[in-house]
Formats: sequence, structure tokens, C-alpha cells
Amino acid sequence: MILGAAAMLPAAAFAETPQNAISPDAALARLIEGNARYAENKPTQQDYSAGRARRSVGQHPIAAILSCSDSRVAPELAFDQGPGDLFVVRVAGNFVNDDGLASIEYAIKYLGAPLIMVLGHVNCGAVDATIKVVRDNVTLPGHLPDMIREIKPAVEVALRDHKDDVLAAAIIENVRLGVHRLEAADPILSGFVQQGRLKIVGGLYDLSTGKISLI
Repeated sequence: MILGAAAMLPAAAFAETPQNAISPDAALARLIEGNARYAENKPTQQDYSAGRARRSVGQHPIAAILSCSDSRVAPELAFDQGPGDLFVVRVAGNFVNDDGLASIEYAIKYLGAPLIMVLGHVNCGAVDATIKVVRDNVTLPGHLPDMIREIKPAVEVALRDHKDDVLAAAIIENVRLGVHRLEAADPILSGFVQQGRLKIVGGLYDLSTGKISLI
């Protein structure tokens, strides 16, 4: 008879305190420290097979990351975290839609993640495309207008208030809007925030340095 992974684990494996039983600030500190290692090319995550059997029993991510789908942005690498550490939701333009919100709500309510980061990045193509649509009246095919609609409010603010560098300003504003939308998301996320059990922050990834700054 072949036993499952859970049956082969010692009883102590189920009694340990989950890694995400920490404060939101502690989770954020862990991400910041991990990004510093990544930027310095000194990652600690090298053996991805370690802990595989234990992870098969369940997951306890320390943070949920709403990231852009850009192929140059890899949150687990950028924060020097291993499998099971981050619950990542990705969509071009890192905006909040219903599907992404539901996934994040699951990570917070049922997996116990104490932190959410909306992670944008410099030179975001989705934001740049939205600028061209709004400013130059460009028409995009297929379902791309759905993406444009979600990012458009951030671009409009940037065009109004930051005409010197619209793209950079729109990227930051898009992250800020995402943070605000998640903080106000009833009934799950807003309740956790009010109770002090959840923090929602914004981050900006620099493609050339690998460094992530808080917004």
C-alpha cells in the first residue's frame, strides 16, 4: 500500500505554527529583506525541492501579490521567496478586477495571508497602451479595451497632473488606485484592514536594478 505524502509526515508537522502567523509589518519586512538579497544577487532560495512533501499538505503564504503579467517581473524571484511563500495574482496592468479580487479574498480569509502588495513596474506596456488610447485616440482590437477601461482612471489623473512624465506618473497612480480599491473591498478585505489583521501596500519594481520601492 502506498501512503500519501500527509501520512508519511510526522505528527509534529501538523502542530507547527504556520509561517504566516505573523503581523502584516513582519510580512512586509520579510519581502523587503528578500528583495534586497535579490537586487544584490545573493538569493537564499536555491533548493526548490526542500519542503515539497510538507507543502503538499497545505499552504500558508505570507503575502498576496497583485502583479503585472509582464514576463520580466517574477514576484517569487524578486522577493527571494520559495514555493508556498507568496500567493500571486497576475494580470497585465496589475489592476483589480472581480476575478483577481476573489482570488485575493481567498488568500486572506482562508489561507491567512496578512499582507497584500499591488506590484507595478517601470515602463509598463499596459499602462503605456492606455495612454495612447486616451491621448491619441488609438483603437485596440479584441478584449484589450476591457484592460484599457480598468487602467484609464490612473492615466487620466497623470495626464491632468503630471504632463512632464505621464507614463511614470500613471504607473504609480495605477498602483495607488489598486491599493485603495482593495482597502475598500467589502466585506472581506475592508474588515480585515479595520481589525489590523491585514495591510495593503503598493510597490514599484525597477526592471533595470531589480529593486522594489514602496509607494
